[in-house]
Amino acid sequence: MISLFCGACQVLCKKFLLKQSGLFTAFKKMKQARLKIIPTSCYNRSMSGPGGHLTTARLILAIVSTSVEEVAIVAIWRWLLPEFGIELSLSVLIGVMAAWAAFSVSLFVFTTRTLKRQIVVGLPTMIRSRGKVASPLAPEGLVRIKGELWGATSGEGNMNTGEEIEVVEEDGLKLVVRRIGTNKSIR
Repeated sequence: MISLFCGACQVLCKKFLLKQSGLFTAFKKMKQARLKIIPTSCYNRSMSGPGGHLTTARLILAIVSTSVEEVAIVAIWRWLLPEFGIELSLSVLIGVMAAWAAFSVSLFVFTTRTLKRQIVVGLPTMIRSRGKVASPLAPEGLVRIKGELWGATSGEGNMNTGEEIEVVEEDGLKLVVRRIGTNKSIR
């Protein structure tokens, strides 16, 4: 009930406050930027870099929305809880507001770090991965690693379907694999 009330207040107050305070354009730019494909290299550690405007807009929005949520907590404490015969002291209200502010700050920090993290994907991350031969390698074929099919070349001759393999290197867009338990050098 309280979260539903806070969510409705948050949506209504965000729209009103954003239009009145001139933050509407910042919010609109943030929404438009979310729709564009932005390479992860644009997210850097400083707010002055290419990804900084998104962090600044998110910070402003987080401050405004947290303030609105705090006002909603006070309104619930002042008017809604007494309707149900629940009386809470001012110290409880301050504790709840402090806990909510701490939660909001930690959530903002966590999401900012997550958005700035560069994700490495593709062939370089496959080295030392283990899987199974999906179609016979004679010496080329398919292997299944982490549920995905990859083109591979055997560095140890022919391999049959179902054999356990390990990726030792990449060769263009193909993986070079060896049987698990073999310590021979491929090249």
